[in-house]
Amino acid sequence: MAVLVGGRDNVVSISAAESIKMLALSVVWGSWIIVKNAAVRAVTPLWSNGGGRGDDVDGDDRESGAGVADDDTVATATTVATVGGNKAGRRAPRDRPPPCLSTTVYGTHSYVKVKGVKFHYVECGDPKGMIVILLHGFPSCWISWHHQIPTLSKHFRVIAVDLKGFGDSDKPSARKSYRVENLVNELAVFLSMLGVDDQNKCHVIGHDLGALLGWYLVHLWPNCVSKFVAISCPHPNVHWEYLPPSSFFNKNWICFSQLPYLPEMDALQSDLKIINQCYQHLSKNKENDDLSYIDAYKYTFSRTEDWTGAINYFRNLPFYRIEPRSNNDSLNKEEDMLQVPCLLITGSKDVSVQMESFIKSTEFLKTSTVRIIDNASHFPHQEQPKVVNDLLTSYLVRVKVVQKELQPRQNSGGIVGRMKDIVSSTVQYGNTLKDSVQKRNILPITAMTSSCQN
Repeated sequence: MAVLVGGRDNVVSISAAESIKMLALSVVWGSWIIVKNAAVRAVTPLWSNGGGRGDDVDGDDRESGAGVADDDTVATATTVATVGGNKAGRRAPRDRPPPCLSTTVYGTHSYVKVKGVKFHYVECGDPKGMIVILLHGFPSCWISWHHQIPTLSKHFRVIAVDLKGFGDSDKPSARKSYRVENLVNELAVFLSMLGVDDQNKCHVIGHDLGALLGWYLVHLWPNCVSKFVAISCPHPNVHWEYLPPSSFFNKNWICFSQLPYLPEMDALQSDLKIINQCYQHLSKNKENDDLSYIDAYKYTFSRTEDWTGAINYFRNLPFYRIEPRSNNDSLNKEEDMLQVPCLLITGSKDVSVQMESFIKSTEFLKTSTVRIIDNASHFPHQEQPKVVNDLLTSYLVRVKVVQKELQPRQNSGGIVGRMKDIVSSTVQYGNTLKDSVQKRNILPITAMTSSCQN
């Protein structure tokens, strides 16, 4: 039986049996990793012939968690990850942040303390405008929205935040600090400090892990959110069940992440090769700008503690689901649905999620639109920024009401009649999405023209 979390009546824990099953699989994975690494240590001297360097011993086997390093060895960004005393890939020293992380081009860097936790965020746009909060994914930070901030700031007050455990925000090491009720309550207080309430709502845009957190936020605080956009992340009730084996962070990795220390050690291997694997769309381009963002991500995750907080999300979120507020026998099922309008965006080449999971997600939403971005994988907002920016703008920017007076006209009988009639006409911005027309709308996007706490 699901257990209510923190008195909230629509976020619940999974059953004890499911929790025990996941933890048991974690133990199995841990045992397998220990055995495998022991075998690697035994075989490596034969490969190196006593003098060679066991280069990249851990390989690309991210799921197995190969390559456990000594904690002291990986404590700083200038050390060498080792496996059984052999170098497994030297990490470059990263003592200073890349310019893109400290520049003011994207806005003003600010800090705020929420319930003892320091949050770093970048703000851009009209201070009196409607707030759009951007929630990044994993492994990432606020800079992942560098394509969206300039465009959205023309219409909104944009807040790109480093989630707790990421970037320049505080990184508590305790697993319990990342329980859903703690994460959502801190985020709600953060929004209220920015001026968000029932009368001054905000838009929420999340990608990957940030979208997953956004789902819980809009379910718990729907009165404070005007619209929600989830990029590359279906509803929590279907997300974990529909993780494809091809996903970089699939079910095996989720079980692996439950273990202490080993996932952090693995992530630091081979000069943070995990970053290159996650951001292949940047590393393949070989352009200076794209490579500088890879350096920014590697700087952000260059220490063990940089991974602990981030991975702690996966040590908590898979154990939670959304449960309707009303009774399951209710005749009016729409009351159980999320009332906040939602836009779900996914890439046509994304192997980290299944399209079926987005279709299933609409069953929990009263008003929803699904858009597929062509020639994009798990990072459509980076791979096809103009297409996504146009889509976000058309979806979020409020339509303007224009009043115009009809000119006098002469009827067929020659009698001049003067009449004045105020007609409201809707000015569409780009391809404006009309949520009220269809409850669910699924369309591919190939090209597009130029909107709480008490």
